[in-house]
Amino acid sequence: MILAPGAAAPDFTLVNQFGQPVQLSELRGRAVALVFFPLAFSGICHGELCELRDNIAMFEGPDVALHAISVDSKHTLRAWAEREGYDFPLLADFWPHGAVADSYGAFDARTGLADRATFLIDADGVVAASFATPRGEARSLEQYRAALAAL
Repeated sequence: MILAPGAAAPDFTLVNQFGQPVQLSELRGRAVALVFFPLAFSGICHGELCELRDNIAMFEGPDVALHAISVDSKHTLRAWAEREGYDFPLLADFWPHGAVADSYGAFDARTGLADRATFLIDADGVVAASFATPRGEARSLEQYRAALAAL
């Protein structure tokens, strides 16, 4: 079960696609959207992240830092970001494998992949909204709009 609104967002440090560390607690004072996805270069994930890329203004209006997270390596994420023109950070939950996704209740230990789960974290580090879709089902922009409205 994913973290529900009102829960404290677990702090973490992961590297982005460039190998630079990103620590959630250092982003305090600004809202953050964490978008967990199973794998780079996969069909549904590609569609979802391209849709976010093409609608990035949704996050810029309320000043929300968008970060996408998968169990892929930083190298894989960098190649994918460059190919697709993703201008937001892609974070590697590579090792310990899926530990951050697991701390948010968004890791499927059976498959070793992150679930499709999204968390909107307010400026104080509290989950303001969260939602997930079953494997094989993309998240909709309407789900993001509703979650952003909770901030």
